[in-house]
Amino acid sequence: MSKPGSTDSGAPASKIGRRGFLKATLAMGAAAAAPAGSSAQTQGAAAGNPALGNEFVIRAGHILSMDGDVGDFASGEVHVKDGRIVAVGEKLSIAGIEAVDATDMIVMPGFIDTHSHLWNAFLRGSIRGDDPVRGYFPTTNRAAPLCTPDDASASARFGLLEALLSGTTCINNFSHNTRSVEHANAEIRASIDLGVRTRYSYGTPGRGERLDTTGVEAVRKQWATGHPLITVGVNLQTPAPDILKSGGDDDKFVAEARFAKELGLPVSLHYGNTAHGLVAFMDKHDLLGPHILFIHTQGLTEAERNTLVAKNVQFSMSPAIEIPYSTVRNGYIQFAELEQLGASLSLSVDASSAMATADFFTVMRALQWSHKQRADVDRALEPKRILEIATLGGARALGLDREIGSLTPGKKADIILVRKTDLNIAPVIDPYFSLVFSGGARNVDTVIVDGVLVVKSGQHVRVDGSDVVAKAEQAGRAMHEKLEHIIANTKESVEQLNKKG
Repeated sequence: MSKPGSTDSGAPASKIGRRGFLKATLAMGAAAAAPAGSSAQTQGAAAGNPALGNEFVIRAGHILSMDGDVGDFASGEVHVKDGRIVAVGEKLSIAGIEAVDATDMIVMPGFIDTHSHLWNAFLRGSIRGDDPVRGYFPTTNRAAPLCTPDDASASARFGLLEALLSGTTCINNFSHNTRSVEHANAEIRASIDLGVRTRYSYGTPGRGERLDTTGVEAVRKQWATGHPLITVGVNLQTPAPDILKSGGDDDKFVAEARFAKELGLPVSLHYGNTAHGLVAFMDKHDLLGPHILFIHTQGLTEAERNTLVAKNVQFSMSPAIEIPYSTVRNGYIQFAELEQLGASLSLSVDASSAMATADFFTVMRALQWSHKQRADVDRALEPKRILEIATLGGARALGLDREIGSLTPGKKADIILVRKTDLNIAPVIDPYFSLVFSGGARNVDTVIVDGVLVVKSGQHVRVDGSDVVAKAEQAGRAMHEKLEHIIANTKESVEQLNKKG
């Protein structure tokens, strides 16, 4: 695997003027799926959504391009046309087009979350850490079969809005409660409504179930080329621990993995203490490759790491979840070992319901914390590298690095602007250091996805955020009452409650 490119570090910058954006007509309405090949920017304008126009330039911002050839600029400009980046430089000779004032702002590619379970975001109020009765696994196991398409929609919109306001522009929605095509479509439409670039990873109807391949094909047919923001993948339930331990076979898992590969669908799957032996099993059946995303880099042996990297498998680390939930059970996060091998590494939120936040700044800091607490490796880790993993690393993991992940001319315009003069982050001397050590969701001022303005002055420009929260709260409270009724009226063993997928 090639080592990620480096970028130049610059000096300060700070706050966007509220007048920085030229006039845009404000109208409400959900975006509908556009014909294949249509421009998301044109679609946004046609739907009456606030737009920057097909062409604009971001001016006077502190540019962090995450592209070693482009470099960084303490005060630079980004030219965008028809949803793509045209040019990046210190001073571009462009006049007569709409301008975004990024004075005192960091301008950078959006964060890429390579693994989030959006269907259960609305359960945040019901989950109590790793409590044996009301923890993440017992709560989601009870809730999964009760979840309706409306619940899935409310929850996904809730999680997506929080992610956007944290500067996340692309998400791998690992839906391991895909109970029907209607559930899948509800979550996909939520991504379109909110304007988030999404890989919808179609999963099983609950833990321990098998993949509905007919449903996968229906969703793929409808969305794979039906909208510029949506791609489709699958997530698979790993073989049972006793099969992996004994070296036996799981014909259904093999068939599902081959089904996905034949259709060209990327595969996401969890690794953990119940999946020891998975690497050898998949290698035996020739199932490993760059289309596989291994989630949770814990408990791998040296031989397994070498095999996975040699097969160009992608990795997603979820340190903000892994530190409090699974380090004791699965071992430390093997960032150092995989980094040394040149592995393709990315970051993810996992479950905002359990983490209690979708703030990607927290995820970056958690990677630093987990790495710095180890005494058995070289603990050097530059903030710049963490930011690269959070952006370009995520794009590589999702097979989208030719399209997003850096401010490179020709790539899609997925861009965020982060204020530098806010109390918690100022003064910004080294922007990489400040973003990783001090930054937070409250500093994200502007989010642009596919050239479309979706967040301005920290607010979504197309949906009513209070309405999104209200609907998620209503659904979450109703589900909580059902869950409490189940707890009061059934007797389940701790083992049953904590069944993991």
